[in-house]
Amino acid sequence: MALDTILLAVGTGDEKRIEELAETVADIAGPADSDVALAHVFTSDEFETVVEQLDYDPDGTVAPDEVAMRHATIRSLGNNLSKASIDHSIRGSVGPHGEAIVSLATDTDADLVVVGGRKRSPTGKAVFGSTAQEVMLNAPCPVTFVRNQDG
Repeated sequence: MALDTILLAVGTGDEKRIEELAETVADIAGPADSDVALAHVFTSDEFETVVEQLDYDPDGTVAPDEVAMRHATIRSLGNNLSKASIDHSIRGSVGPHGEAIVSLATDTDADLVVVGGRKRSPTGKAVFGSTAQEVMLNAPCPVTFVRNQDG
């Protein structure tokens, strides 16, 4: 299986796993000479908050890709991938995290999706849901899960 495109999808909370995510993607993308699509998924509320924080014109429209490009997590991941000589592009999306990641995987024609997360009990997944689980069950390609080193 060729790995032409790898989608690395992040959201709020992934700033704690930048090193692990970047290292995992570089270890896969480098030898495979893959392009990486860095994606930040925002809920509607998260997107509105970030747009306000970045001081965009409240009456204008701003594309999720543009907001993602300015997000600290994406910039840090991009810097790490650039240091590893990994070509990457940046995508942004607004919507429920799991659904948006699956949609981005389809839109980018990803051959692999990489997502981060933390260890959760089966009860925790049932009660609070799991973005990673939703992506693993619905993505159009294989998914690699990068667990936070802190558990």
